[in-house]
Amino acid sequence: MSSNPTPGLTRFNAAAVSEARAALREACASEAWGSRLLARRPYATTDALYAASDAATAELTAADLAEAMAGHPPIGRPTPGDATSSREQRGMSEAGDALKAEMLELNLAYQEKFGHVFLICATGRTGEQLRDAARNRLDNTPEQEREIVRRELGMINRIRLGRLVDDAADPADAAEGARP
Repeated sequence: MSSNPTPGLTRFNAAAVSEARAALREACASEAWGSRLLARRPYATTDALYAASDAATAELTAADLAEAMAGHPPIGRPTPGDATSSREQRGMSEAGDALKAEMLELNLAYQEKFGHVFLICATGRTGEQLRDAARNRLDNTPEQEREIVRRELGMINRIRLGRLVDDAADPADAAEGARP
């Protein structure tokens, strides 16, 4: 990613707090994460924004992580009408019925074991890769899984922030899902 400020970053920095908060909420459902990023505005570069996101993600409590995960639909079942989750889960949308059924079973087993949605940065991954990751992660302890979830959330946040500051006409449009 670029270390130079983009027009989108400039618009994000200048946006009203309510608009910027709404755009950040679309990137990550954790109120604590969004508040930490808002408090550090303005950002001189996209790299500074990503570093602030990484730091905010690292500081999330268990409750904050739970709030963030609640904003993510299960793998293989993107939220209807949500272009972001559909785009990110494209690998599952192209999967066959048997793989989708297996992923549903894995999602349910994961949620039963860990008490939350199976969170993974699905962007660019095939349905088979997502299934394999879910299978492998079912063997983790809750402590191991919490740290994996934190890493995966950090990757998702970076991708979504990149779209916000690189593509969005303004933060309000990004919050409304107007991104291509």
